[in-house]
Amino acid sequence: MTLRAIARLHCRRARFGRRSRLLTSGAVPTMVDTEEAQTAGATGSTAQEGGQNQSQDQSQSQSCRIIFGIPMDLPSSLPKDEESQRRQEREEEEEKAEFERTWRRMKLGLSAFGMGGLLFSFWAIYFFGKPPLDEEGNAADDEFSKLPEIQQYIGRTWRTVNRFTQFIQEPSSQKLLPDELRAPYVQPPYTLVLEVKDVLIHPDWTYKTGWRFKKRPGVDLLLSECAKHFEIVIYTAEQGITVFPLLDALDPNGYIMYRLVRDSTHFVDGHHVKNLDNLNRDLKRVIVVDWDKNSTKLHPRNTFSIPRWSGNDDDTALFDLVSFLTVLGISEIEDVREVLQYYSQFKDPVAKFRENQQRLSEKIMAEELEKSSKPQPMVRNWTSFFQ
Repeated sequence: MTLRAIARLHCRRARFGRRSRLLTSGAVPTMVDTEEAQTAGATGSTAQEGGQNQSQDQSQSQSCRIIFGIPMDLPSSLPKDEESQRRQEREEEEEKAEFERTWRRMKLGLSAFGMGGLLFSFWAIYFFGKPPLDEEGNAADDEFSKLPEIQQYIGRTWRTVNRFTQFIQEPSSQKLLPDELRAPYVQPPYTLVLEVKDVLIHPDWTYKTGWRFKKRPGVDLLLSECAKHFEIVIYTAEQGITVFPLLDALDPNGYIMYRLVRDSTHFVDGHHVKNLDNLNRDLKRVIVVDWDKNSTKLHPRNTFSIPRWSGNDDDTALFDLVSFLTVLGISEIEDVREVLQYYSQFKDPVAKFRENQQRLSEKIMAEELEKSSKPQPMVRNWTSFFQ
């Protein structure tokens, strides 16, 4: 039953003098008593009753429309409530006052920060700009002693800042590895420089376990086989406090001879770069295995790139790398950079080496098959028989 049908039914019941009590969910929650629409007297003329009934019908119809939320012809513009207008004005004033308080606090904070920075600058100039002292505690002369006093303090402070910057950007030593071993000790003919992160291990973090490090398939084989022909060196941009425990667990047999961490790298253009000139080794016999070309951009000819490992268990890159390094080690190549430069032109050098190895094995098998199928002369067979 529709809303209008319910309204008509209610209005008909009201004409018989029944009291109506309705609850509405419309726009105007108004209760109308139909007895107010009835006449005060019980008697009258027929014309007056007819007119009175008509007036009652119109009044009841209008009441029903109000009760049931039936749209009526209301004025389009209603006067604003004064209380809501005052409330809105109060809210605007409070927002304005809060904005002014926030801006005042911000200005005070910026002023305090600027004053603190200024005081710290004066303290730094005074502390780092003091002249050096000799053994007896007296001021000693330096390259700034002949300048005015203010320039002396500023010059010494600037020199300290440059030293600190150089300490961050430059490696801790210009000679990262000791001299090569001499007889009777055995010095491997080549030096293999390996990255740790995403080459040998992959870091993984979850809410449940925290940080964990996964070992790449083929790490044990790589270390054991390459130790026969190479001096294995770990050279990474990670912190030593993180790397050293991992390498102890990764290499229990001690195949890795040296470990170089972040303080052995150069900081160039936001990247930690490995400078092979500081290794104290002949670069003709140095091979760097890494996935990040930015870390080896100073010596691209010594770099052999392999795919970055993301933790998948079906990875075979290290097994192919072992084959490549083994062939390189037993070939006794004088300058490995020629071989590395050839493979650097390919997107995946490991895959290219695998393809070359397959072609070579197929060629060797074809040559052996051709030799075995070729008939030998009879005289040669008799000679071998009588011998």
